[in-house]
Amino acid sequence: MATQHSRAAARLMISPAVVLLLGWMIIPLAMTIYFSFLNYNLLHPGPHNFIGFRNYYYFLTDPSFTTALWNTIVLVLGVLLITTVGGVLLALLLDQPMWGQGIVRVLVIAPFFVMPTVSALVWKNMFMNPVNGLFAYFAHSLGLQPFDFLSQAPLFSIILIVAWQWLPFATLILLTALQSLDSEQMEAAEMDGASAISRFLFITIPHLTRSITVVILIQTIFLLSVFAEILVTTNGGPGTASTNLTYLVYGQSLLQYDVGGGSAGGIVAVILANIVAIFLMRMIGKNLEG
Repeated sequence: MATQHSRAAARLMISPAVVLLLGWMIIPLAMTIYFSFLNYNLLHPGPHNFIGFRNYYYFLTDPSFTTALWNTIVLVLGVLLITTVGGVLLALLLDQPMWGQGIVRVLVIAPFFVMPTVSALVWKNMFMNPVNGLFAYFAHSLGLQPFDFLSQAPLFSIILIVAWQWLPFATLILLTALQSLDSEQMEAAEMDGASAISRFLFITIPHLTRSITVVILIQTIFLLSVFAEILVTTNGGPGTASTNLTYLVYGQSLLQYDVGGGSAGGIVAVILANIVAIFLMRMIGKNLEG
């Protein structure tokens, strides 16, 4: 009886937080779904008529949607490639004994704590500026013409900025996993004549597989909603060259004042993100079972 009373008391105490959390998520989602079925444009006041799935049709058949979807995929895959490979290499480097190891680790992890808007401004004005940027200075020093990253390679520039932010996260997770690797196993393989490359491919990489899958899952969920870096640097341009789904929904809702169309785009983005998350969770579950 005492156990049942304690469980009932625990449920009673956490119920306000659960109700608040559900309200925080369900109410905005329900309103977004409701607005997605209305002809609701802030520039045309008046009755908001119910138009069914017309907003979804217009959003999905918009040529910008295909471009934004492709840019989103390229952005996610590009950042994952850089952060996963770079994270493994940095983790291997930081795992080696060196002078000032603690300070080096803090400096490597520091970019993850910089606000996305601030980091995007730093990259835009201090590194990628074709006139006063650091890359332009190096180009002039070598007698080359400076390359305007944000105009000529906007999506690649966004990938670099976002990868710089997420590389510390991947490094931290992989470094933690690397430190749990059995040193005796590595020593035994070395005594058996295994080369450094063989030890890396057949011992280190299999040991890091679970951590790599976790990094991919967490980063993918967040990378699908990259927005601040695009807004600060390219505004989705030139044209739609660096527009992803998140920025397309923003442009539909707040630049064109089409609340109905933007709501439909938001629901489409949520559905696609959930499909990707479910696929990754199943993939990781099979990997962990194996």
